Amino acid sequence: MASSLIINKRITTTVAKAKALKKYVEPLLTKAKTDSTHSRRTVFSYLGNKESVKELFGEVAAKIADRPGGYTRIIKLSDTRIGDNAEVCLMELVDFNTLYTKEGGEKKAKTRRGRTKAKTTAEGTEATAVEEKPKKAKKADKTEGEAE
Repeated sequence: MASSLIINKRITTTVAKAKALKKYVEPLLTKAKTDSTHSRRTVFSYLGNKESVKELFGEVAAKIADRPGGYTRIIKLSDTRIGDNAEVCLMELVDFNTLYTKEGGEKKAKTRRGRTKAKTTAEGTEATAVEEKPKKAKKADKTEGEAE
């Protein structure tokens, strides 16, 4: 579960498991601040996954370098698990939430949709005007012609 948290940066679990995981992961994150062979081997003995160790000492350690502690956040969700009615929470690494950080979420330039629609409809009406054929006379017109 610890390696899943490090790789995915966010997991959904029960509150009890999240509290236990927090006590397990926070010392590992503190060890990741000092990138030495000894700390890598110590963390690998806890995690047992090369990919998560590489991720922890690479991307995660760079973001948590100046943080003195409190690397994880537990957010309780309103719903409960269906099978056993356990309280469910979201556990995440603090610096990797793009909603709360100022760096993430670059704003895209918004364009008005009306302009593009107006151009396409203007071109589309010209094309449909050329394609239209004269309509045949209606039945009322035919009956008038026969009455004369």
